[in-house]
Amino acid sequence: MPETTCFFSFTEQHEVVGPADPVLAVAGEDVILPCSIRPHISVVDMRVEWFRSDQRGSLVHLYEDHEDRNTYQIQSYRSRTKLNHQELQRGSASLKISSVRVSDEGLYKCFIQSKSWYDDTTVNVSVEAVGHLPVITVDGFDHFGGLRLQCESEGWYPEPDLEWLNSEGVRLSSETTETHRNGDRFSLKNTMTVYERDSKIHCRFKLKHHMLETMIITTSNMFNHWRTSVILISVFVVLSVIAAGILIAVFAHKNKERIQLQNERSQLQNEHSQLQNEHRQLQNEHRQIQDEKRRIQHELDQIFECLKTLIPKALMYLGKKTELSLECDHLFRVSKDTYTSLTHFRTHKVNVILDADMAYPRLIVSDDGKQVRYENTETKRVTGGKDRFDDNLGVLGKDGFSSGCFYFEVQVNGQTEWYLGLTRESVKRKGTVHLSPEDGYWTLFLKDRKYQAHDSSYYSLSLSVNPQRVGVFVDYEKGLVSFYDVGSMSHIYSYTDQSFDEKLYPFVSFGCGWNENSTPLIICDDY
Repeated sequence: MPETTCFFSFTEQHEVVGPADPVLAVAGEDVILPCSIRPHISVVDMRVEWFRSDQRGSLVHLYEDHEDRNTYQIQSYRSRTKLNHQELQRGSASLKISSVRVSDEGLYKCFIQSKSWYDDTTVNVSVEAVGHLPVITVDGFDHFGGLRLQCESEGWYPEPDLEWLNSEGVRLSSETTETHRNGDRFSLKNTMTVYERDSKIHCRFKLKHHMLETMIITTSNMFNHWRTSVILISVFVVLSVIAAGILIAVFAHKNKERIQLQNERSQLQNEHSQLQNEHRQLQNEHRQIQDEKRRIQHELDQIFECLKTLIPKALMYLGKKTELSLECDHLFRVSKDTYTSLTHFRTHKVNVILDADMAYPRLIVSDDGKQVRYENTETKRVTGGKDRFDDNLGVLGKDGFSSGCFYFEVQVNGQTEWYLGLTRESVKRKGTVHLSPEDGYWTLFLKDRKYQAHDSSYYSLSLSVNPQRVGVFVDYEKGLVSFYDVGSMSHIYSYTDQSFDEKLYPFVSFGCGWNENSTPLIICDDY
């Protein structure tokens, strides 16, 4: 759902601000995420909400009505978040997170709302975990007498850089680093060969803001071990030649036994091949069973998705609030982000009254201006004024809006063809009307059982549930017109980056020419 921000005249100088650079946090330590209103004003009486903008249903901390309310807080943040209530008086809503974890890394949204204003800012948190002190071990010699050194360390995040340095700080070349990941931490191991004697060799693990290193001194005694090893190898070669002669003599006597063992081995290989064939057959049967299991699970998931839609609607139709409906409310709860946004839009509710003087002659507008229906009776046709629709079955609201944000809801339940949205004050109302932004109309409509919007071209909308009530939200300065299904609290379609330079009026219509369905369209005030 699109994010919106609306400022009013008395708060034009205030904004919610956070840090320009990412906030560095060290795993296991505490961190404070800065957030405040500039210029400073008290936020004691406001709503302060922290949530993860990179996750769904991600409430981190909520302050409302002068107290912390964390019933729907993410489990991993329980008892680890805190707002300084004394700082709220000075306009600071900074959040403290204790015992930082690697999973705390990401984007956080600080949202502050008063009765008539709200704004937010994003805080990027970067987490580093410092691992154990590196350990250097001697891993033998190469063929040229070089000393092989191995350096390793574990418990790092993110993956650190590993480098070898000599006593002058010059970086030394090494072999490919071996990296392993255990959960959210990294362990690294690297081997290099040294030919310098009596030299200090450093192994360094480095992150962006942290570094650990250890050192080893390559003494002459270490390389003397290599010469001793060469002598021992030479002696071993001589003894091996002698032993080989003895073995050849023994082999001649054991040739018959070898042939017999080969025959037994061939028999065992045949039995092993038979077992492998049986094993492959069992694997094929297992895969078939797994495929069938996945097919059944897919069908169950489809049935469950249907129940998610049908059960709440059935309960709403019966008008009952039983234990089953409470369970369904919990099971099918709309995400926190969607619920919060629709709640904010309703704070911009306006009182829409339909203007009967501008309505198509066969439209009947109620006395309170809240309902309109089509009546195909020629005798009730009235003389059209200069601003009255004479072809489109439409009607405008009496009042227009030329700044800020506003929101209204229209009940469309039972009507088989309808159009609703916004129009400019100066649009054409006589003759054929093209309901597109180019001609001054921003609408959502149902026609021929298809939901559509007309932006630069017609867009067909695939909705899982037929809307019974449609909400319309407008941000004049941002050029935004959004439509929402109020029943499922879901976004339907948005016109973005529009240019408004005159008054906008609410608009509803039953199509063009005629409409056989007499069900009214109703402007809703019951929210």
